[in-house]
Amino acid sequence: MNTQVNIAGVTFKNPVMTASGTFGSGMEYGEFVDLNKLGAVVTKGVAGVPWPGNPTPRVAEIYGGMLNAIGLQNPGIDVFIERDLPFLKQYDTGIIVNVCGKTVEDYVEVVERLGDTEVDMLEINVSCPNVKEGAIAFGQKADALFHITSEIKKHAKQPIIMKLSPNVTDITEMAKAAEAAGADALSLINTITGMKIDIHKRTFALANKTGGMSGPAIKPVAVRMVYQTANAVKIPIIGMGGISTAEDAIEFLLAGASAVSVGAANFYNPYATVEIVKGIEDYMTTYGVQDIQEIIGAVR
Repeated sequence: MNTQVNIAGVTFKNPVMTASGTFGSGMEYGEFVDLNKLGAVVTKGVAGVPWPGNPTPRVAEIYGGMLNAIGLQNPGIDVFIERDLPFLKQYDTGIIVNVCGKTVEDYVEVVERLGDTEVDMLEINVSCPNVKEGAIAFGQKADALFHITSEIKKHAKQPIIMKLSPNVTDITEMAKAAEAAGADALSLINTITGMKIDIHKRTFALANKTGGMSGPAIKPVAVRMVYQTANAVKIPIIGMGGISTAEDAIEFLLAGASAVSVGAANFYNPYATVEIVKGIEDYMTTYGVQDIQEIIGAVR
């Protein structure tokens, strides 16, 4: 049975990854999860300098998921290279670094710093607010997405994955812009913008008022967008959004994703990723699937 997938020339032992921001750099989960069993660890967003994140409260539970407005809090690239990367290199798993910034120059700085490290791929978080464009996310305007993708490609030594925002009118327009600018792969979906109000306190549940909605409630939207994107571009897709079980993951693969990332499920089930790896193998055995490529994009 072959569970290997190849994304932009990088081979992963299986298609199961962690979603950025839900797994740290793996250190917090080491006692629960054998990282060697995962296709890849996708790190929390890394910026050129430490980011403090948003004021609290910044997480709220909702029906079928959660809202977060963490604000991409992270210790910055120096700490990542000195502390987190040596930890990840101990394991036989792919390393994908999520990169964030507020200007194109911010992204380029981090991408260049990672150029000579043993990182397999870079995932570019274009849901960050573009401070030079009135804080509209890079990933919400096709021309801005094309520009940042093409600029990063000029400097990146590793293949780049553009992480698309679902908060757009047409996801395929954004996917095509990223592909045309040279993106090696896409990941989608990022969180959907949502809001919760505390009726007893008569105020917002999050200090930021709005937050990113994730969890099982967004899965049907994510599957639909992955399917649409898979039929619009030729580059590989990493699907995510509400994946809690192997059945969820397989749905994304059938829709056209070459790999999947598990996010919110890690918070309430630290074993989710390894359980999904095992579940995919069991599914392949049950249905006599010899190579995982047989099911990727099988539903048209």
